[in-house]
Amino acid sequence: MAVALVPLLSYSFIGSITPGPNNIMLAASGVNFGFRQTVPHFLGVYFGFLLMLTIACLGLGQIFHHVPILQPIMKYAGSAYLLYLAYRIATSEQVGKAAVGKPLTFFEAALFQYINPKAWIMASTIPAAFTLNEGVSLSDTTFLVGGHALVSLPSILAWVLIGTQLRRLLSTPRSRLLFNMGMATLLVGTVAMILLD
Repeated sequence: MAVALVPLLSYSFIGSITPGPNNIMLAASGVNFGFRQTVPHFLGVYFGFLLMLTIACLGLGQIFHHVPILQPIMKYAGSAYLLYLAYRIATSEQVGKAAVGKPLTFFEAALFQYINPKAWIMASTIPAAFTLNEGVSLSDTTFLVGGHALVSLPSILAWVLIGTQLRRLLSTPRSRLLFNMGMATLLVGTVAMILLD
């Protein structure tokens, strides 16, 4: 094995558990739609990123080096979509009746990974930083993707569970409005950090 497994697990845990677009949206979905309806969104985030990471490990992540114009395009497209999602969350009025009318589907959440700047940063960093040899073999890819999968599952699931627990506390329209405005503000703050980076 030519993978620095312990540092990989630590990096993957920190990257997966800290607030970011996916986790903010999962918590908001948990509040507005409950656990069961948020599961497809959660699975889309999880498997969508694992596919992205696999692609990056196999070398296709190098496309940004060969076609540099793609990076700013993805950055601005992802930021615009995050602002749209922030608006949808902010205008959610009551549990189960968000402005979107329904939570993200598996495929919507999976596809979102490809315009999510934080996901691209993680996916391109993991194979570059945690392989001990030049290049990434299939064996290395298995350990990199498997290691990340192991720690990211409970990390992002925790955000869904936090949201579903908060759902019980946010029983009034005012409390739901304040929560949704807070989540929307966090997403807008994320966009600001992305654009200023």
